[in-house]
Amino acid sequence: MPLSVVILAAGQGTRMRSALPKVLHPLGGRPLLQHVISTARELQPHSIHLVYGHGGEQVREALSHEPVRWVEQAEQLGTGHAVAQSLPGIPDENTVLVLYGDVPLIGLDTLKALVAQAERGSLAILTAELDDPTGYGRMLRDADGRPTGIVEEKDASAEQRAIREVNTGFLACNAGRLRGWLGQLSNDNAQGEYYLTDVVGMAAREGAPVTSSQAANEYEILGVNDRVQLASLERSWQRRQAEALMRAGVTLADPARFDVRGRISAGRDCFIDVNVIIEGEVTLGEGVRIGANCVLRNLRIGDGVEVLPNCVMEDAVIGAGSRIGPFARIRPDTELAEKVHVGNFVEIKKATVAMGSKINHLSYIGDTIMGSGVNVGAGTITCNYDGAYKHLTEIGDDVFIGSDTQLIAPVKVGAGATIGAGSTITKDVPAGELTLSRSPQQTRKGWQRPQKKKP
Repeated sequence: MPLSVVILAAGQGTRMRSALPKVLHPLGGRPLLQHVISTARELQPHSIHLVYGHGGEQVREALSHEPVRWVEQAEQLGTGHAVAQSLPGIPDENTVLVLYGDVPLIGLDTLKALVAQAERGSLAILTAELDDPTGYGRMLRDADGRPTGIVEEKDASAEQRAIREVNTGFLACNAGRLRGWLGQLSNDNAQGEYYLTDVVGMAAREGAPVTSSQAANEYEILGVNDRVQLASLERSWQRRQAEALMRAGVTLADPARFDVRGRISAGRDCFIDVNVIIEGEVTLGEGVRIGANCVLRNLRIGDGVEVLPNCVMEDAVIGAGSRIGPFARIRPDTELAEKVHVGNFVEIKKATVAMGSKINHLSYIGDTIMGSGVNVGAGTITCNYDGAYKHLTEIGDDVFIGSDTQLIAPVKVGAGATIGAGSTITKDVPAGELTLSRSPQQTRKGWQRPQKKKP
């Protein structure tokens, strides 16, 4: 049967104490709601219906690229009312799966099992056994263990509050039957809301089959109501990413001090030290070593690369056998070939550097095409910006550039050229020659440094 997913994301999230809607707060570098949508898409549904609240235009704008049907719940009248807003766009024969925009780690296998039960004719609900069920609706069963209803905590008796099996809110059901039950909901309860959970009791009283299942992991059903809960789920998420990497053959110095805020794939025998942050899409070849306190964003790193501590690298390609850092910054549109050395306090931007070249100390190389076997001395900079436009510096193979050299772009340095230390290069440098620009050194005999007069 076709599957329609309904995601409820209309809550105000007042306990977050934030101008940002709750479902847009990031977890693992992506909005909470983005995680839920991504999981829903993996089910390959016929449609996804996203219920947002009045004033939730910020949510729509942030996720406008997602192929969902946006459904506004203008008044916050409860979860049952929210689901009802989406049903006009769902055919009766479809299976409906209800998800929550602030419960980001629900597992794909858990949802597949729930949907399978519904497709066999049941109202399928997801429950959990919690040591501390505070805040959750309690699952009610008859003497034979069959579900008979759900009571919200605010409406529960003391005896019912002692029940440890709770309702997670996730359910799957035939759309036609769900439409009928939602039409019978009442808001005669402590919250004055139309509870989606009341459909369980309705189904049981009608003799309709009601089945339940539980998630494999408790973190799957945990929601976010405040920043403390968000931080707790962040650690759960990061632990999962760390464990997946370690099972794939990566050594993490400390899994608790490693953050993935995007996606990473890695070859065998990589090592990642503490406090490394991964953002965007990062690919590591085999035998890569990443030092402590590095930020890696949108990178392709070849086999055997060593990145020393405290480097920031983004939107770049690093060739096999290269060595970067410590304290290096690799900026966008940089491409380093094999066995390139980039040392401490070096910044490279929009540059290609060919095999075996070395930029080891305190230099800035921007808007540059550099050949192979080049040695760049400490303190060298390419002056690529004239205040209005960026200009290109071209450096041929086997060039030696002395320390404290400024290359005023646009300029070309021929292959095999040597530039003397302390030079300011404003014209093209011929291949194979020594070029330098220095003022004559002078010594003034008998000169004395000024002294302060004594009072």
